Amino acid sequence: METLRDVLGAAAAGVFPPPDGTTTVLPQASPRDAGVLSFTAHAVVFTDEDPAWVAQTLRALDCDPLAAPMHPRFLAALMDRTGRRAETVDALLVGSPLPGVPPLALREIEDAGHPRIRYARGRRDQVRAWTAEGGVLVMGRGVAGRLEVSVEVAGDVRRGLGRLLVTAARHLVTEPLWAQVTPGNARSLRAFLAAGYRPVGAEALLLAPDG
Repeated sequence: METLRDVLGAAAAGVFPPPDGTTTVLPQASPRDAGVLSFTAHAVVFTDEDPAWVAQTLRALDCDPLAAPMHPRFLAALMDRTGRRAETVDALLVGSPLPGVPPLALREIEDAGHPRIRYARGRRDQVRAWTAEGGVLVMGRGVAGRLEVSVEVAGDVRRGLGRLLVTAARHLVTEPLWAQVTPGNARSLRAFLAAGYRPVGAEALLLAPDG
């Protein structure tokens, strides 16, 4: 059976689920992560709940079937059923590894008290972090073991540092690097796009009650 890891690996390579208007239900890759992925005219719900319940709940929505998996009423129903919570629906992007050295100097740190690092450790495994003047770069293993990146830039630093940080991240890896970006954070979204990350879909991640 196809797994969530298979779906993500294919998407990173530019191969997406068929745009046939259907929804695929797959088991969670870990107890921590459940949610919904939305690709072009195809959605993937990753949950350990009954697939029949998912299908029935989607059919009951009075909306465009293509929009149903990300509809607030479906996400609310899924949260109620699982006892989970959600923060936002993110744009999902992926970047390929780059050769050579990063375009700015980085220093690896292990500051467990830093808010960005603490946040990442609550949602990812094998978290590592680096600092540059005015910014922090964090990477770790997230949904289905994929490698995820996030950055934080101080408000008073020069423009362009975010783009340099997320570009630098691509020089530190040997596999696809994923990013979840809130669409309303236009500055961050522009930075990732300028650094060569490709949009592949949208994601609503449902957090475990203690997450």
